[in-house]
Amino acid sequence: MIRQLRLISLSFALLLPAGAALAASGGPRLRTAISETIDAAVQAKAVKIYGAGGLQGLAAYQSGMLISPEGHVMTVLSHVLDTDDLHVTLNDGRRFEAKLLGADPRLEVAVLKIEASNLPCFDLAQAIEVEEGARVLAFSNMFGVATGDEPVTVQHGTIAVKTQLEARRGIFETPYNGPVYVLDMTTNNPGAEGGLLVTPQGELVAMLGKELRNARNGTYLNYAVPIGQLRESVKLIREGKFVAQPAETKKRPDRPVTLAALGLALVPDVVDRTPPYVDRVLSSSPAAGTGLKPDDLVVLVGDHLVQSCKALKDELERIDEADPVKLTVLRAREMIEVTLKAQPADDR
Repeated sequence: MIRQLRLISLSFALLLPAGAALAASGGPRLRTAISETIDAAVQAKAVKIYGAGGLQGLAAYQSGMLISPEGHVMTVLSHVLDTDDLHVTLNDGRRFEAKLLGADPRLEVAVLKIEASNLPCFDLAQAIEVEEGARVLAFSNMFGVATGDEPVTVQHGTIAVKTQLEARRGIFETPYNGPVYVLDMTTNNPGAEGGLLVTPQGELVAMLGKELRNARNGTYLNYAVPIGQLRESVKLIREGKFVAQPAETKKRPDRPVTLAALGLALVPDVVDRTPPYVDRVLSSSPAAGTGLKPDDLVVLVGDHLVQSCKALKDELERIDEADPVKLTVLRAREMIEVTLKAQPADDR
């Protein structure tokens, strides 16, 4: 109860502007309208996500939003999702096991699925764009202060500027290089990633991004990614693209692709989910010919997300040695796509 009261006090302290601004904006009427938006239109669509983390200062929780009545949840692709022990807690306190359907590492967006029905949700097709200076509300479980049926934190602010992260490569560590809304409030805290940004009327605008620190001066960027940038990838994930664990649809080939045939050696696979970093690239190999380098992180094989060395090897076993292999790797904040052809055994 004490935590609940503290959360409500924090939320409304952040929501309500200073006296003069509030009076100029409609006073009590604005307060009532925003309260109705929070309680009736948004809170029930925000979720709390719990998964991997807890070591080296990594939070084991983040935020998300319901995007279908059948339990699809949109959130940020992060280390929190890198586990089989993934759970989602709804606004009413119900707790569900969640499955990672898939993700697009280039946009850092992921879709989870819980077994539920008739849930309140956002329709991504109805999301809108706003201009600089527009008032917005941000909903997220920052710092993990909300548990069970406690509401997530709400912040009130404005869009400070619309800009491109592409122009800031080398400053912020993220593969995303598209448009963002920069906010005049401190939204991007631990646990806030995957939260939602709406208008005072409850219209969906954007998804809160990860914590991004400026490499030059150490300051953090408070930003959100417009839904229009994510909508198509989310649709493809739900249709089976960018999937995390593809179903067996056909017999595996007799001569599958191997890492050796591509000229790649990964880091030692010492834990259950060792990330598939490249350890060595063999000279005069297909991998060397495409410019792959040690320390590249393989994130996609074709359209399939790979989160571990084991998952990468499993994906390659689904591809015939005679077929081309499309890999997407992350190298120092940049996504690189290459296509390789396995080297015949006689030429190795």
